[in-house]
Amino acid sequence: MKRISLCIILTCFALGLFALKADAGNWTADMKEGKPEIKSMGPLAFGPDGVLFVADTKSAAIVAISTGDVKANSSAKPLKVEGINQKIAALLGTTADQILIDDMAVNPLSHNVYLAVSRGRGPDAVPVLVRVKAGGQPEVVSLDKVKFSRAEISHAPPDATTGEGNRQRNPRQESITDIAFLNGEVLIAGLSNEEFASTLRAIPFPFKAVSEPTSVEIYHGAHGRFETRSPVRTFVPFKIGNEPHLLAAYTCTPLVQFPVKDLKPGAKIKGKTIAELGNRNRPLDMIVYQKDGKDYLLMANSSRGVMKISAEDIGNYESIVEPVRGDGKKGLPYETVEGWTGVDHLDRFDSKNVLLLRRTEGGSLDLETMPLP
Repeated sequence: MKRISLCIILTCFALGLFALKADAGNWTADMKEGKPEIKSMGPLAFGPDGVLFVADTKSAAIVAISTGDVKANSSAKPLKVEGINQKIAALLGTTADQILIDDMAVNPLSHNVYLAVSRGRGPDAVPVLVRVKAGGQPEVVSLDKVKFSRAEISHAPPDATTGEGNRQRNPRQESITDIAFLNGEVLIAGLSNEEFASTLRAIPFPFKAVSEPTSVEIYHGAHGRFETRSPVRTFVPFKIGNEPHLLAAYTCTPLVQFPVKDLKPGAKIKGKTIAELGNRNRPLDMIVYQKDGKDYLLMANSSRGVMKISAEDIGNYESIVEPVRGDGKKGLPYETVEGWTGVDHLDRFDSKNVLLLRRTEGGSLDLETMPLP
């Protein structure tokens, strides 16, 4: 669920990404000091000056936290931590089966790793923010007295569980499915309570007012129809030509392009489907990077491994508007990264490495940096 931040502004254009506004001023000036009320922790994203954006899906809100973690570290060493879930469980006085790691974000200034953790399962789970430094030992980030600000999103789906068994779901959990920071705005994907439930939002930061969501429609080639109720699972900002876009991945697995300039309050927009990457699959996390002068996307998936997707000439691909049968693949080419199994989350660690959160055969979770493929 991955992001652009101020410290990589010098490499943004090389990566095909847009830089932040240079005249944004003091990012934390309007924050208040205290303990933010956070009912859940979902997607994480770093902004400028060590500001961490936390998606509180249960409250349908974004909380901006000034971490104070602003010491630049350009010589960060590779990281490998075996059984990070077991270490966090011991830190929190519980067992590994009683915690969930809901997202991961690398602070691009310090290269410290931040984890959104749930202690316990179900509606009574307690959200905890955990930090892992170079030594590999996790520590709880105290939120008792921090500078923070908060943005409540409008038209959130109801906080109510429906269905039974495997079909049981609470739509509020998908009020925010991914976030990123780009050019002075927090970009948000998720669901609303509207008929066109799938939405994107662009909220200016520092937070002032929160506008209406933008409703989005896509053509899903594997399903052979237009859809308005499936949420974006993960997205990245990407520059196409001279314009910033979002590349958004959905379940089963269309990849769709949206111009950021179209994210206007109350608008209804239609995305351009530029790839179908295979059905029976849920995208989990995605980053963009450049290697040997070429742009790539790296996407972790529930059942199709980690995809290395070529993003060369991405603006020239035809829009997919007809059913895609057979193996359900069309558009941008990709290869599966050999040996990268069990990846739940990934994020850029530095210009040459990616950080993986991987599930082992024994069920433990390991943090490990790997060279970008």
